[in-house]
Amino acid sequence: MAPERRNQLLLGAVAVALAAAAYAAWPRTSLGPASSSNGTGGATTAPRASAEGSAAPDVHLPMLEAERPRPVSGARNLFRFRPKPPPPPPPPPPPPPPVVAGPLVPVVPPGPVGPPPPPPIALKFIGTVEAPEQSAKKIAVLSDGRNVFHGREGDIIEGRFRILRIGAESIEMAYLDGRGRQTIRLTGG
Repeated sequence: MAPERRNQLLLGAVAVALAAAAYAAWPRTSLGPASSSNGTGGATTAPRASAEGSAAPDVHLPMLEAERPRPVSGARNLFRFRPKPPPPPPPPPPPPPPVVAGPLVPVVPPGPVGPPPPPPIALKFIGTVEAPEQSAKKIAVLSDGRNVFHGREGDIIEGRFRILRIGAESIEMAYLDGRGRQTIRLTGG
């Protein structure tokens, strides 16, 4: 064998020996017996089998074949919900406070109601016309949707309304008797 090959084999053997020594020297911790899922909690107390060998754990075969209690049928349903119990009844209301008789205040009837206000003026202010030859007075143009009316300040329109003032963007009108004064804004068209 070549000296290199022999050195590699020797190095491998030393590595295996060191790994085995490290494994043997590694500290072992014991957490106690493992718990079982059947609730007995590690009933066997026999120590683990050692290199010398030990007795097998005690198994009670007659206990395994013994009769077990049967589950109760129909008494419990995990998927059925019970309704909530009704809330307790509310406490009775407190007794009403005693009525204390005081001086009676006479109810004053409202004053006499005057006549209802007149209905709003149903005319639209659609523009003005300025006539320079007639002392620069403005002429208002009004419409009720069917007819077109025109007039100056103080004129009577449709026999029911009087033009009080003509402004640049609005007109003030009232009924002939002076009631129902109303400002109508310029609407155009």
